[in-house]
Amino acid sequence: MELNSALKAVISRGWWPSGSVRAIGIRGVGTMAPFDLECVAARLERGFRELTATTMATKVMEMFGKAKSKVVAIIPARFGSNRFEGKPLADIAGKPMIQHVYERAMAVDLLTRVAVATDDKRIADCVRGFGGEVVMTRSDHVSGTDRLAEAAEIMGIAEQDVVVNIQGDQPLFATEVVEQVARPLLEDLTLPMSTLIYKIVRPEEINDPNHVKTVFDRHGMALYFSRSPIPFQRNPDEPVPPTYYKHLGFYAYRKGFLLTFVALPEGEWERFEKLEQLRALEFGYQIKVVLTEHDSIEVDTVKDLERVVAMINSELKITNYELT
Repeated sequence: MELNSALKAVISRGWWPSGSVRAIGIRGVGTMAPFDLECVAARLERGFRELTATTMATKVMEMFGKAKSKVVAIIPARFGSNRFEGKPLADIAGKPMIQHVYERAMAVDLLTRVAVATDDKRIADCVRGFGGEVVMTRSDHVSGTDRLAEAAEIMGIAEQDVVVNIQGDQPLFATEVVEQVARPLLEDLTLPMSTLIYKIVRPEEINDPNHVKTVFDRHGMALYFSRSPIPFQRNPDEPVPPTYYKHLGFYAYRKGFLLTFVALPEGEWERFEKLEQLRALEFGYQIKVVLTEHDSIEVDTVKDLERVVAMINSELKITNYELT
């Protein structure tokens, strides 16, 4: 059913005062980028605060039937990189890195489908070689999220389904984190996206701009992400220092919102910090943050790769010892 029809049906049944809708206009809402019904509820709730988004979502889904959301993982991968060209194909214990990532994703029971999104034939041939699914995308994408959105459209993922973005340069991620990042969107139909955070335990990461810090409210909604230490400790003599949390590069999006997100213009905060997620906050969308106990190593340099290779070789030795 069209978005206009859905909204008109909601108003006609008295679930939303028709006078309030004049503030945004039925036609105006209908011309926005595609929204699934849950996101419509969230949009109205933010604008008018007269009903909770949960109530709206419940009423709308009662009308049109609540389809169970599926969870699909997409792994964006590109060959070019300023610091480490061709890293998806870098060898780790006899397998390319992208295969390690793909196989870990396939081990997640929650996922109904896993695919690699790339514009590079070498990566595509590699993935097909080990039996993985590949989605070929355009080569002009500015970010991995743009590639993710195109792949989600090509794959025919439904508007209410959840798309998990798994970074192709994290071959040691704990499989539990996929469910952790996706679960909030399955439990709360009004949430557009979620991501993971980890309590910083290594002091050197606090001032390192490559480790993005975040602050969040008491409901677990992100307030800001920054490459600077946040919060800033004004008084160095405070007996208890702040707790710092770093952002991990795992995202879950409702597919309908993913298309909306990539259609938004670049935000001012995003431009200065070079952090895409700030675009969502600047345009008024919520990001649920999930605290995980699992850190994840990103391979950005050859030195990172050497560290990962040593860790995987260690895992293999332990496994072989247990089998003998």
